Amino acid sequence: MGVRLCQAAARSVFSCYGPVVAAVIALALASAEIAPWIPTVALWLSKPWLDRTILFVLSRAAFGQPTTARDLWEAQRQVWWSQLLQTWTVRRLSPWRSFTQPVYQLEGLKGAQLRKRVIQIRSGSTAAGAGVTSVFNFAEGVILVALLSLFFWLAPKSYGATLTDAMYGSIPGYVNFAASAAYAAAIVFIEPFFVAAGFAMYLNRRVELEAWDIEQEFRRAFAR
Repeated sequence: MGVRLCQAAARSVFSCYGPVVAAVIALALASAEIAPWIPTVALWLSKPWLDRTILFVLSRAAFGQPTTARDLWEAQRQVWWSQLLQTWTVRRLSPWRSFTQPVYQLEGLKGAQLRKRVIQIRSGSTAAGAGVTSVFNFAEGVILVALLSLFFWLAPKSYGATLTDAMYGSIPGYVNFAASAAYAAAIVFIEPFFVAAGFAMYLNRRVELEAWDIEQEFRRAFAR
């Protein structure tokens, strides 16, 4: 369901997510001059922050509302700058972050009430949430390896880099840059579907707990 939602809202998702992720990738790749490992680490850390833009679009798409870059810009304080420290630190290590992120971002709770709500949403679905993360991490890894393989297979022999060199860490700087670029491409493609899958699990959990879908139908009916 999440993947289909992302497909249906693809225009809104990528028109908002595209410029944001492009800016993050540009900054990360520029840091390669400092140390070759920094771009990859920076991109890895930035994923939960990038997810907030995707979730903002999907949360509106679930109600049939398209989202433009202007809508995102007007909501930037809530989307980009709210909970900034937690997003870049502890939540990056969460094995079920796409499942619980809607609670942090969309429900507007704080303190003990927020923690209690996260536990309630996660109860009985922890393994499934971690499973989604594992599956999409694997898919991301497959894309990364495929792109890197293309680089090694298609690069001229004069470049002097082989897959064996990469395995033993004996690779020139431009190969590190190519690896970071490949990782960035994998994030651009996979992350919207990962966030959408977690959001669909969250909606399903809301239905289980609160018959949330029935509530929304009543709201639509009485709004007419």
